[in-house]
Amino acid sequence: MAIRQGLLALLSQGPRYGYQLRAEFEASTGASWPLNIGQVYTTLSRLERDGLVSPGEQDEQGRVVYAITEAGRAEMERWFGTPVAQADRPRDELVIKLAMAVTARADVRPVIQAQRTATMRTLQELTRAKRANDGGPAQRLVLDSMIFQAEAEQRWLDHCEAVLAASPHTQETQQ
Repeated sequence: MAIRQGLLALLSQGPRYGYQLRAEFEASTGASWPLNIGQVYTTLSRLERDGLVSPGEQDEQGRVVYAITEAGRAEMERWFGTPVAQADRPRDELVIKLAMAVTARADVRPVIQAQRTATMRTLQELTRAKRANDGGPAQRLVLDSMIFQAEAEQRWLDHCEAVLAASPHTQETQQ
C-alpha cells in the first residue's frame, strides 16, 4: 500500500514520469526500498484507473508524464492522517524463528548470537551511512528509523537471552 501513496506524495510535488518516480522514491527512502520499474508503472495504471492520477501527453522521448488529481490529493492526505497499525506491518521472521527454535527445543543461544552479530554489523553500516548522508531530511529520517530498529532488536535479543536463561524449559536443552 505504501508504494501507491508514496507515488501520490511524489506527484503532489509536480508531474513526473515513471523513472523519475522510481528514482525519487528510492532517494527518499535512502534506497532501503528499491522499486522495480514494472511495479511503478503497474501502480500508476491502477492509480489512473482509480482516478487518482491522470496521464499527460508523451514527451519527445515517448515518456508519459503523470499528474496527481484532486481525488489523489485527498487519498494522500487521508494516508498521512491515518496511523499505521501494528497489525498492518509484515510478520517479523526473527520472532518466528526464535519462537520455533524454542518450540523445537533447539539450542537458541547460537541463533541469538548469530543474529546479534548480523544486527551489530548492520548497525555499524547504518551509522556510517548516516555520517555520509547528504540526501536531506527524508533520507536522514529513514536511516534514523533503521538505526533505532536495529538498536531495539539488540535490546530485544538481550531480553530473549534473559528470559530463556530463567526458563526451566530452555535450560533442559542447553545442558
